[in-house]
Amino acid sequence: MLELKNIYFKKDNKTILNSINLKFDNEKFYCITGPNGSGKSSLAKIIMGIEKPNSGKIYLNGEDITDKSIDERAKLGIGFAFQRPVCFKGITVYDLLRFATKKDLSRKDACEYLSKVGLCALEYLDREINKSLSGGELKRIEIATVIARNPNVAIFDEPEAGIDLWSFQNLNSVFKELEATYMGVTIVISHQEKILSLADEIILLDKGAIVSDDKKDEMISSIFNKKCCKKVNQ
Repeated sequence: MLELKNIYFKKDNKTILNSINLKFDNEKFYCITGPNGSGKSSLAKIIMGIEKPNSGKIYLNGEDITDKSIDERAKLGIGFAFQRPVCFKGITVYDLLRFATKKDLSRKDACEYLSKVGLCALEYLDREINKSLSGGELKRIEIATVIARNPNVAIFDEPEAGIDLWSFQNLNSVFKELEATYMGVTIVISHQEKILSLADEIILLDKGAIVSDDKKDEMISSIFNKKCCKKVNQ
């Protein structure tokens, strides 16, 4: 279980998150959504330790991890997939998957992880993680590494960003499988209705605060009806 208590985060004299209190239970799939600038990605980064809250506490399975570094949190089982994946010059896809699992991963097992995200493994295992790969390819490889790690908490920051429609369909299938089989906490930052519909719980942020605790179906209907109204009125 992951718990956030009274998280307050300020950056460049601007309040980003204010009084955030959340509990994330194991075997549940959570989506965090909201308008641009609502604090979604900042919240994800605070959980991972990329950003530090000005006040408040973060607990993982009852242990206070508020002051722990990114590396320490990773060792405790928190995995993070960035909105814009990082390139690693000189490191192959196979190297990255072996590093993620921290074991002597066979090429066959590595292929299975890549297949889960819709990549033809034989074409990718020995490729370098560099700019020769498209944004969609990098995104799917990074998601494969998070799945391979099997962390206690898996965080995906806008996984649909910058990928094509075919990649998105594969991505949706990946999250369907995660929702059905994953034993830890899954947290996805997303605007996409198809991903939100998979969630056990949706957390709606606006201006750095939690603004809704409606039931999932009601929340999805409210969010996307508002978007449609805005388009009509523009």
